[in-house]
Amino acid sequence: MNKKRVIILMMDSLGVGSSEDSIKFNDEGSNTFSHIYESYPMHIPNLEKKGLVHLIKKNVNFATDAPDAAYGLASERSSGKDTISGHWEIVGCPVLFDWTYFNEKNKNGSYFPTEFIENFKKESRVFNDVVDAGHGSGTEIINRFGDIHKKTKNPIIYTSADSVFQIACHEKHFGLESLYKISKIARTIFDNMGLKVGRVISRPFIGERSGDYIRTVNRKDFSVPPPYHTLLDKVINKGGKVISIGKIADIFSHRGISKAIKAYGLPDLIDKTIDEIKDMPDNSLLFTNFVNFDCDYGHRRDLKGYAKALEYFDYRLPEINHALSESDMVVVCADHGCDPTWLGNDHTRELIPFLIWGQSIKPGFMGLRKTFSDIGATIAEFMGIKDLPYGTSCSRFLKL
Repeated sequence: MNKKRVIILMMDSLGVGSSEDSIKFNDEGSNTFSHIYESYPMHIPNLEKKGLVHLIKKNVNFATDAPDAAYGLASERSSGKDTISGHWEIVGCPVLFDWTYFNEKNKNGSYFPTEFIENFKKESRVFNDVVDAGHGSGTEIINRFGDIHKKTKNPIIYTSADSVFQIACHEKHFGLESLYKISKIARTIFDNMGLKVGRVISRPFIGERSGDYIRTVNRKDFSVPPPYHTLLDKVINKGGKVISIGKIADIFSHRGISKAIKAYGLPDLIDKTIDEIKDMPDNSLLFTNFVNFDCDYGHRRDLKGYAKALEYFDYRLPEINHALSESDMVVVCADHGCDPTWLGNDHTRELIPFLIWGQSIKPGFMGLRKTFSDIGATIAEFMGIKDLPYGTSCSRFLKL
């Protein structure tokens, strides 16, 4: 195995234009990055040099017009526009089945199956009932139902357009470990029922009254594992290390992960990414998810906040580059879109950016890739790994 290292910077939700099938998702015309770029005068010179703006503008007129990275776009093959599907497909495991969604109310007026609710209450044994909040924004839901949760100690359950079951409980009055415990129980019940629910998410919050409740950094996702080995598993099987920063480990159900590091907030995520790059062994892969682009700005439809976050990331990018060794490859990509100018608060079905750079990378346009898995295939070839089941490597941009 060669000694090359790879750093994946997942800019969660930074879509770069509607995919060909976006009309099926009512997302035709969405373009997360373009709508931010056109609406707010951002200063992102480092990302510009890597080709990000070239992906959305036909006539780019910078002081240095030609990017110093390989840059392209990728289209999603998976059936959804969710976090898990995007991440799995990038590392060679597209989701070719349909997730279970909770989009229609049953005869009892709930989006969740009656059998599940009854088993959940019976097996948890730490509450009498649930506060069924249905569909909605988590920040709004905890302030709408937080008082009744504090009074009854019954967990708040809700969902979104993704395949998720979310449980919100007060860290102090319900307890963090109790929340994790009932989340694991919910995960097991869904699995035993044969329901393909992507994630059960623990959503702890603090505060003492409606209007003051805020979510904490102790979120935890209980995901289903990928159906077959991904690039992450293959790196480990070949003697390498996979370092997860942020929510990556949870997304892969902690499979194919050598070291999982908690971090939240762009400064913390970037700081820990830089620290780990400095200490990464040879033959290793570091995977950071910058979740705040999505959860703090995309879902909140905060265009200015998203723009400011991109500027901050761009400002810190030279620090990341400075920590690299001559044999490293950096990959910038996304998992879906979340257009802050779009209706509602859901993800948007979009193409994603695919940027790679390092001393072993030839700059140039990689075109439109037919699957996110081309990203994983390119990384695999760079690291000397074979037999990913999906994806085609951008071989001509690699100096092997």
